[in-house]
Amino acid sequence: MTHLGYQIPNFTYPDAGPAELFPAIARQAREADASGFDTVLVMDHFYQLPMLGDPDDYMLECYTLLGALARETQNVRLGALVTGNTYRNPAVLAKTVTALDIVSGGRAHLGIGAGWYELEHDAFGIEFGTFTDRFEKLEEALQIILPMLRGERPSLDGDHYRVDNAINEPGPVGRIPVMIGGSGEKKTLRMVAQYADESNLIAQPEDIPRKLQALDEHCARLGRDRSEITVSWQRSVCIAPTMEEAEAELAAFLLRRGVDITALDDATRAGLLGRFHYGDPDTVAEGFAADLGRGVDGFTVNMPANGHIPERVALLGATLAPLIARG
Repeated sequence: MTHLGYQIPNFTYPDAGPAELFPAIARQAREADASGFDTVLVMDHFYQLPMLGDPDDYMLECYTLLGALARETQNVRLGALVTGNTYRNPAVLAKTVTALDIVSGGRAHLGIGAGWYELEHDAFGIEFGTFTDRFEKLEEALQIILPMLRGERPSLDGDHYRVDNAINEPGPVGRIPVMIGGSGEKKTLRMVAQYADESNLIAQPEDIPRKLQALDEHCARLGRDRSEITVSWQRSVCIAPTMEEAEAELAAFLLRRGVDITALDDATRAGLLGRFHYGDPDTVAEGFAADLGRGVDGFTVNMPANGHIPERVALLGATLAPLIARG
């Protein structure tokens, strides 16, 4: 289960063209593998997200990339944070994740969500539908994918998907854990309680207790043992050996995004920097210790500002892994 996952959210790095890109990504995965992370995750998007870059910034198809990272790592689980359900036929997705499990020696991890980025859907000609449509599709997809991953041959004649005795051979090496991403208290967390092994939350610190309470209530109503579900919280980090280096690397990242933090007023600057844990290892560890006290089981962390710099991922793993082990 994911207690300390490293997510690679962006693929546009200074001085890295297509030929240099995979080595920079693989180095991050190897550092995570060797420094105490239990999972390496990549985003399932075709365009970069607005908060991280421009639509035409580099993005790699996630399952091809994960298959390659399987040969670069030895210990970590590998998955998407999270798969956009709308992008793939669910039976084909079950086959894809199973193939990842086989080539990685039993390390596949299925993260999945309803999908949300309308621009990608429109540009690629993929049906977006309504909010309700997407969650109905996700629930039907889970009723196909989960049985296929567990050695069954499901049939379903649903409103959105149809399968007939869908076969998944060879099956996975082991049991592939399933994470549902998202923080919606009525729909998403109910599906976590009903179908998933893990929940990944994207939420403000003050909202975490309410999200956990909502999950508890869904579990109680459905008769699910809440202790069976691991809850991780997504956080962004910029760590460096010194506070000065971390501040400089974060400022440089924001400047590449067109934001000069020295030109911002105090409130705007504080709000922007507040999206990150940043600083030297002691400062970052202190922030995560406080986060862990909010009741989550662990974290998925990304380093959009400086994860591409050698040894930064290893430094973060060395900083957080002991904290998670104590927790």
